[in-house]
Amino acid sequence: MRFSKMFIPTLREVPADAEAVSHKLMLRAGYVRQLAAGLYIFLPLGWRALDKINAILKEEMDAIGSQEISMPILHPAEVWQQTGRWNAIGDEMFRLKDRTGREMCLGMTHEEIMTWLASREIRSYRDLPQIWYQIQTKLRDEARPKSGVLRTREFIMKDSYSFDADEESLEKNYQLHANAYHKIFSRCGLKFYQVESDPGMMGGAVSHEFMAPSPAGEDEVALCDKCGYAANVELAKSIPSKIKTEDWEFEEVHTPDKRTVQEVSNFLKIKPEYFVKSILVIADQTPVLALMRGDQELHEKKLTKIIGSHRPAQKTEVKEILGVEAGFIGPMNQKIRIIADSCLKEGVYISGANKQHYHAKGIKPEKDFKAEWHDIHLAKNGDKCSRCGAELRIERCIEIGNIFKLGTKYSVPLKAIFLDEKGEEKPIIMGSYGIGPARIAAAAIEQNNDKDGIIWPKSIAPFDVEILPLNMNDSKTVEVAERLYKDLREKGIEVLLDDRDERAGVKFKDADLIGIPTQIILGEKNLKEGFVEIKDRRTKEAVKVGVEEVVDRVSV
Repeated sequence: MRFSKMFIPTLREVPADAEAVSHKLMLRAGYVRQLAAGLYIFLPLGWRALDKINAILKEEMDAIGSQEISMPILHPAEVWQQTGRWNAIGDEMFRLKDRTGREMCLGMTHEEIMTWLASREIRSYRDLPQIWYQIQTKLRDEARPKSGVLRTREFIMKDSYSFDADEESLEKNYQLHANAYHKIFSRCGLKFYQVESDPGMMGGAVSHEFMAPSPAGEDEVALCDKCGYAANVELAKSIPSKIKTEDWEFEEVHTPDKRTVQEVSNFLKIKPEYFVKSILVIADQTPVLALMRGDQELHEKKLTKIIGSHRPAQKTEVKEILGVEAGFIGPMNQKIRIIADSCLKEGVYISGANKQHYHAKGIKPEKDFKAEWHDIHLAKNGDKCSRCGAELRIERCIEIGNIFKLGTKYSVPLKAIFLDEKGEEKPIIMGSYGIGPARIAAAAIEQNNDKDGIIWPKSIAPFDVEILPLNMNDSKTVEVAERLYKDLREKGIEVLLDDRDERAGVKFKDADLIGIPTQIILGEKNLKEGFVEIKDRRTKEAVKVGVEEVVDRVSV
């Protein structure tokens, strides 16, 4: 492809509204343009990169026996209503009515539709197992689109679904997908982790996410470098550092207008880890008191798994239910349900005294209060691994893929039934597996860039080589450029020829910005001696080679 004929609208200035590195560079290098919040147009270079990623996805999906199909984006509401997700999902789903008044939605995922198909086509255990996949547009009414193509309202996704007769077969397909995902992300040149995760709205008992470390990520994962434990912080288990047990006797301490842990900690000159944080929540109209150590944060999702959906109590409710203002709550003499974080089991603590402007010092668990003990804290840097005791580290990541054991969550309500070897009806056991191609592209840029622009991994770069003739008015330069362009293409190498009549500085800046892995630089002085330069975009190292050697050197 010739640069002069290709639409590559590069920008010199960083767009004001772009924050993530990938967002800035995809705009500046002419890979995407924004139509509206969360809606992006992929320009020729961007689409070529996505094509490369999708080709890798298809190869690895085909390799595990998955079969490609295509499902509609527009779905009838009744299929979603049968599984209960029509009401459960809420405002993130785009809903509409057709001209007859029939309720419809735009697909944000395809579990229901894939299961609908399986319910009509799979009859016998002889039809199983099956793996079907598609690379399809999805739509989600994202409340806060941000970070370029990382969080959008319309996106392309590779989603595959396995259909099995039993749990053993599901486990096999789950591992096939996990292994395929490792190959896909490795081939795309990404650093990544496979971590335990919360199934969320997808349902099912087991799920894992694939996370690419990047400051632009919206997720955090807890990692143990010693034993390999890896989990999203939404699910991660950790052991907070132990504290020294003090020999304090029980006493009430006057703490005028000191309500937060930090305020009281500063006032008493005692570290926050010696405090009990009391948080009143309302679950199904029932008050519950959650207790945390003062240096820990409550993990809302962990608490939800124990008490169900809940909300923070309002200030008026705190006073009405507990008889004291927020900031002076303590666990002593409470008549409501108490859920306490497990790390509070040992030690002597300080908490609110259930008395205005007072805190109680010398509180001992089990003696001064009773509670249900659970892990409800958020894992953080410095906590110990629950498996091996080594120190955990927390790293921010981009979610690039996920795998779920769905079980019968969708097959039962949609009546996806098969006859087993005994002729008995059984629900099909399912798995769901997703990858975001645009997220792979953005993660690759986040992990591979420098001050000059993008540095594409070779496997997903829009072109393999860029030829840079520095003087298009020199006949010798043009002749060699055209010959190399022709010979490289005949070898199956994808080439971008910068045939613009531009200054060398402009060509170099654009070449570094768009990030093609290999640059072939044609300067008049070198050509007179029969040489060209081959420059590696990543290392910036350049070597002189004879013109006749270029094709062989680049083909390696």
